[in-house]
Amino acid sequence: MAGTVRDWAQIKAALWRAAESLGFAAMAVSDVDLSAEEPKLLAWLREGYHGEMDYMAKWGTLRARPAALVPGAQRVVSLRFPYWPEQAAPAEAVLSDPSRAYISRYALGRDYHKVVRARLAKLENVLKTLAPEHQGRVFVDSAPIWEVALAARAGLGWRGKHTLLLTREGSYFFLGELVTNLPLPVDAPQRAHCGRCVRCLTACPTQAIVAPYTVDARRCISYLTIEHPGSIPESLRPLVGNRIYGCDDCQLVCPWNRFATPSQCSDFQPRHGLDAPRLVELFAWREHEFLDRFAGSPIRRIGYPRWLRNLAVALGNAPTTPDVVAALRQRADDPSPLVREHVQWALARHRGQGGTVQSVPFA
Repeated sequence: MAGTVRDWAQIKAALWRAAESLGFAAMAVSDVDLSAEEPKLLAWLREGYHGEMDYMAKWGTLRARPAALVPGAQRVVSLRFPYWPEQAAPAEAVLSDPSRAYISRYALGRDYHKVVRARLAKLENVLKTLAPEHQGRVFVDSAPIWEVALAARAGLGWRGKHTLLLTREGSYFFLGELVTNLPLPVDAPQRAHCGRCVRCLTACPTQAIVAPYTVDARRCISYLTIEHPGSIPESLRPLVGNRIYGCDDCQLVCPWNRFATPSQCSDFQPRHGLDAPRLVELFAWREHEFLDRFAGSPIRRIGYPRWLRNLAVALGNAPTTPDVVAALRQRADDPSPLVREHVQWALARHRGQGGTVQSVPFA
């Protein structure tokens, strides 16, 4: 294709038409220069805010250097794909019922990594047809690439004070990237529209948003219930409430999410009644049930012991009832030390040691 004159704006427009037909809600293009963002990343790592996510420190500034990850890269095509499951039980209703388990709404259906990546792969094939000289890769939260910073630089949205990408249509979407060596026209960044609003900071149950645009993952419920491999700090357990996988509180209170567009993708609708399940029922699952029911789900990757750990904490925060106490007692001798520790804590809560009114007799 040497010497071929390309109308890159026309190719970009054709790429967007293809992306829209694949279900993407928006697309924007940035260059690969995030050098101005690197000091912020390094300062965050120095504070230890990444917790036990060692990969964050391992990759360091590589996250801000797409061209080091994909040699020859000139542009990053950032896209957003809505996930809000309109058919799910209202999030606020589940959060207000401590006998039920709350699962972050993005995880109620199929694994977004696979769903969105498959569509990005199709989009890349379109780009190869439009410009066969394309070389690059697609990413969906699957490599050390700083997707929010790149999306904000492209003007796909702006970084909210909760650190997520935010748009006038809210934040209930997944991000995906197509990194390319093609000189596609870049888009301009958007002005932030958070103003003086701090609802996300004040709504965080554990006060993990320690300052606007700064999250201490060590206090974040999403980190604690998904990424954290060990014991959840006792001081934070009561604050976790009934959230057993992830947390949406900072997004639920965001005014912009009133304008969120529900997902049209059936893959993200609730499966197995996970939008409002009873804690005691989930806690009774055996490992084979956990593995079978979460086949193709992002939840499966946390593993069975962490799943039980999270449920034990939520049961410790639940009202003291015979079925709750019985469920915990059945796991008191669980083979996993991690599970046993959290079960014993939960039982102690129901004995009144954590301030819970004792209403069930204990042996």
